[in-house]
Amino acid sequence: MITRLAIESLAIQRGDRVLFSSFDLALAAGEAVALTGPNGVGKTSLLRAVAGFIAPLAGRIVFEGPPDADEARRAHCHLIGHQDGLKGGRTAGDELVFQARWTGASADAAHAAAERLGLARVLDLEVRKLSAGQKRRLALCRLIASPRALWLLDEPLAGLDAASRALIGEVMAAHLDGGGLILAAVHDPLPIAARTVEIAA
Repeated sequence: MITRLAIESLAIQRGDRVLFSSFDLALAAGEAVALTGPNGVGKTSLLRAVAGFIAPLAGRIVFEGPPDADEARRAHCHLIGHQDGLKGGRTAGDELVFQARWTGASADAAHAAAERLGLARVLDLEVRKLSAGQKRRLALCRLIASPRALWLLDEPLAGLDAASRALIGEVMAAHLDGGGLILAAVHDPLPIAARTVEIAA
């Protein structure tokens, strides 16, 4: 399990443009950090670098707990992007079970997550027929179905109404109480206590 994330002197480049440099951040178990900054400053790129999808221009990312970074990313991280990443032609139930099994969870765990996020009644519908908020909650079900220590979330509350935001806040708080870590790129405040860190170009 990841007990601490350390980002040291990180620089991220996209094309010929350096988005930011000399960025430092430490995140401990039980803590949430909300990344803020204008569009295009590199919040999403930072999350993707931590997840291992892009290589930093400089600096390093250190996970404490697992034996190495590959293991940390493979077995102890969830990345939920700004796009929901759902296949529209599948039923919500089939898509949820597929994603849960891909991350090592059972179908029963997937259905329990859907129940927790108020989606049990729509699992027979095709994903494309769901509302934006329902799609977002379906994407977030993976966090519950397949528990992992570090949550990397890109605009996790996008498309959610007030009741759903409160519900996700309860899920986030329970994750932190269990020793989890949350690093989220946001424009709106998270529904939990979180330290705000601004990324500047």
